[in-house]
Amino acid sequence: MSPNNDNMKKDQGPREHRETWLGEEQNPGGDAGFSIAGGGAAVPTPGIKAEDTRNGKRINLLLHMVSPEALQKIPEVLARKWVAFPLKVTDGYLQVAMADPSNIEALEALSARSELRIDPLPASVGDIMEATDVSYTGYDQIAGEVVQIDTGRAAVRKPAVELYEGAPVARALNMLIEEGIKSRASDICIEPEASNVHIRYRIDGSLHEVMRMPLEVNAALISRIKILANMNIADSRRPQDGQFSTTVGSREIDVRVATADTVRGEMAVLRLLDKSVAVFPLGKLGFSPEALEEYEAIVQAPWGMVLVSGPTGSGKTTTLYGTVNSLDRVGRHIVTIEDPVEYRFEGINQIQVNPKADVTFANGLRSILRLSPDVILVGEIRDAATASIATQSALTGHLVLSSTHANDAVGTIFRLLDFGVEPFMVCASLIGVISQRLLRRLCPYCSRLAKATVVEQMVYERETGEKKHEFLKSAGCKRCAGTGHLGRIGVFELLTMTDKVKQLVMSGASPAAVRGQALADGMVSLARAGMLHVKAGATTPREVLRNVSSPEEVHRWISSHGGKMADAGPAEQPQSTLVPDLTG
Repeated sequence: MSPNNDNMKKDQGPREHRETWLGEEQNPGGDAGFSIAGGGAAVPTPGIKAEDTRNGKRINLLLHMVSPEALQKIPEVLARKWVAFPLKVTDGYLQVAMADPSNIEALEALSARSELRIDPLPASVGDIMEATDVSYTGYDQIAGEVVQIDTGRAAVRKPAVELYEGAPVARALNMLIEEGIKSRASDICIEPEASNVHIRYRIDGSLHEVMRMPLEVNAALISRIKILANMNIADSRRPQDGQFSTTVGSREIDVRVATADTVRGEMAVLRLLDKSVAVFPLGKLGFSPEALEEYEAIVQAPWGMVLVSGPTGSGKTTTLYGTVNSLDRVGRHIVTIEDPVEYRFEGINQIQVNPKADVTFANGLRSILRLSPDVILVGEIRDAATASIATQSALTGHLVLSSTHANDAVGTIFRLLDFGVEPFMVCASLIGVISQRLLRRLCPYCSRLAKATVVEQMVYERETGEKKHEFLKSAGCKRCAGTGHLGRIGVFELLTMTDKVKQLVMSGASPAAVRGQALADGMVSLARAGMLHVKAGATTPREVLRNVSSPEEVHRWISSHGGKMADAGPAEQPQSTLVPDLTG
């Protein structure tokens, strides 16, 4: 699947360094290669040799950026056949990493296909295959299917003929989903614009444009999605949602679909849920050891309410699932009501919200109380009725776990008060609150030390008590697809309802007063928890400021330093991606 289609116009942007060597550091003392990890120290990379290619030692292939020109010279089929990976074109030579650089037949085949002389460099089989999996994409194959899609109006109205499983539009959609799973995408956004359709993947919380299609194929593509999700194909004016399941390799994927009509046509967002991914245990989410111990003690309580708060996409469901998974599912009766049920657990009774059957969070919670539960998980407290019933359930001998939308842990308490729950009910039922965010992890293979801005240095010093001028910063490599980030990590603010906090809530104190008392009682703020991740080398100060700090706080910090946020260098930006343009 090499990206060599003539219709695919790549936007190089500021990425001239794509064809440069990022692993220029040498290791003259031995054969082991290295990458920058954790606190910035050089650590051995197992199975990879130093980058001394002229002495017969293996190259650190994962530190080389993708060269689109080189990839176009060697198709994926040929690369896999000869276990070779094209690196870059230089002065009439094509540098190729090979498992067996002495294979004359392979060298001749590669030279004939590329019409260039081959400069073979030794690399391990595993590294070559991993680089092939990461770098070769199916966009050229998608392009081949797109040009075959019938874009006439009649085609969209004949789904049984034109939108069947083997149709070009169906194959193109399947490939989009497969590439999304390969790229670790959580969402696929299909968005019509003035002259084309933009396809974007959300990877580690950030959107990346991956390709563009002709505007004419949008109707057929949306129709195919609606057929799979059992939605009304004839209604394009009203928003709809649905779901379907598919298989990518050996992995079962649930796809949640939402569509809406825009001024340029219907758009769709596909949420990808990989059933094969196990639920993370609490210890792997990003809790500090002290916070984890405290939280595990809270959820072992026989009754009471524990709430998880944060914006959409902050990992609330993951935390709730990790919590439920840590409980005794044999000795305790656990019932959940969710919308939707994202993952299924053995030994837990899970109920799906169904408004058509009048199964809402409030009504479902009333029914659950008659099922003799010990633990109740309510997917989200969205209204006053659900808040009232959840609070009463926590007071009648049940452990209630739920989520809500609030900016911080103290804000969650006032969210319940806004729903009309009396202060004494809140204090009697609520035993703990978590506020959380997700931060992008630095790629351990390419992160590099760089000088931080004054504001970043100041906030780090304020939260950790340490002065520091340089921090690890994202760079971009093959392993992280040039983004500089690889996965995400949670940052948590845990508030325990102490007697002093309860007294303030009962007396009608302000959120600022309650927060001050919570901090005095030992609560670690989101900003401090985030900067502790920075100290451990997991993320950057800018990532913490971007996700954790409120606009008012950032403005105050900037104002206190003369309005200069970036006096120590440019802002950290994700690396731009190559965007195949199929619009011709």
